[in-house]
Amino acid sequence: MIKNNDRSGYIGASDTKFVIGNWKTKTFRSWWLEKLGLSRKNFSNKYTMAGTNYEHKIIDALNIPLIEKDNQIIIGRLRVNLDANTKEKIYEIKTYNYKNKFDIYKHKDYINQVQVQMYASKIYNAEIDAYGLIEDDYKNYFNDIDKERVSKYEIDYDEEWLEVEYLPKLKYLEYCLEKNKFPDVEEFEKEFKL
Repeated sequence: MIKNNDRSGYIGASDTKFVIGNWKTKTFRSWWLEKLGLSRKNFSNKYTMAGTNYEHKIIDALNIPLIEKDNQIIIGRLRVNLDANTKEKIYEIKTYNYKNKFDIYKHKDYINQVQVQMYASKIYNAEIDAYGLIEDDYKNYFNDIDKERVSKYEIDYDEEWLEVEYLPKLKYLEYCLEKNKFPDVEEFEKEFKL
């Protein structure tokens, strides 16, 4: 559960889609202005609010011994927030509207986020626990967790993807943050790409 909404100065695991995405879009530029501390967004809606409010209840319902919640890992400009973990495994919690079928393969961003969490934490075993919310859950955050609506997805560590696709771009974006400048694809290709 995110307690501090200031996302400037750091790149999070949930930002992975921007790190590996197209740096020339308006969406990226807006995100980068937030990272530089030049703009701030406090976006929320009934879906994000319900997800935030149910996160700890879902973790508790998993009933996993020795689980910890809300660990944060900082490596340079990478700041990773884990929903929950034990010494052996990461548990990333996602919520979705139960009327819509959850398909993990349509959520590559979630898988990539967990890859970065495994890299930062050095815990190379992870799962995404997706919980389907019904309409009443969006109105009442005190509902009990229905374990029948929890889907578990094991995520395999992909060191090659991290080394080739993610880490070179992260290192360049960290450099740009420190220099307080916009990323330049040509500069990255020339000086930072493996």
